[in-house]
Amino acid sequence: MVHICLLRGINVSGHNMMKMDALQKMLENIGFTNVKTYIQTGNVFVTTEEENPAAVGFKIKQEIFKTFGHDVPVVVINKEDLVSCLKNNLFLKEKEVDTKKLYVAFTSMELHKDRIHDLKMSAVKPDEVYIDKNRIYIKYAVSAGKTRLDQKYIEKRLNLIATIRNWNTVSQLLKMYEEMEQE
Repeated sequence: MVHICLLRGINVSGHNMMKMDALQKMLENIGFTNVKTYIQTGNVFVTTEEENPAAVGFKIKQEIFKTFGHDVPVVVINKEDLVSCLKNNLFLKEKEVDTKKLYVAFTSMELHKDRIHDLKMSAVKPDEVYIDKNRIYIKYAVSAGKTRLDQKYIEKRLNLIATIRNWNTVSQLLKMYEEMEQE
């Protein structure tokens, strides 16, 4: 089974530095196959017989700590999550939406739509969100760099692990997944 592992907070602003080739080798050494990375910020495809995403994430988190000494949360998603991003992102239905302002926060657990109240959106207006299972679709009014609605805010308000990817990355991950299926 192919899993997409989203490592939170690596190689960002000089923190939790990891070379992708070293990460790839580490993952292969612990039994994952067809390991592929996308950009330097922790997007990794692995193939394994393990079907449980939480077990895959836990194994990777432990090995990263053992090998690199970094405590890195890992959110594991699948192709269905990426396809759902394209299908269920209501912001894409808006006329002339700027996809550079669209992001997706992948969370460690499924969320009920009512959890949006826990985000206290009045504190981050004019940014907007929509919750769909283990995804929070985000449309920033200005940019990801000029908002309070970041991964730390989401994690604190919802008491879970979250990692955010921009729309281009989400699209590229789906493209890579589809290419891997054709190999």
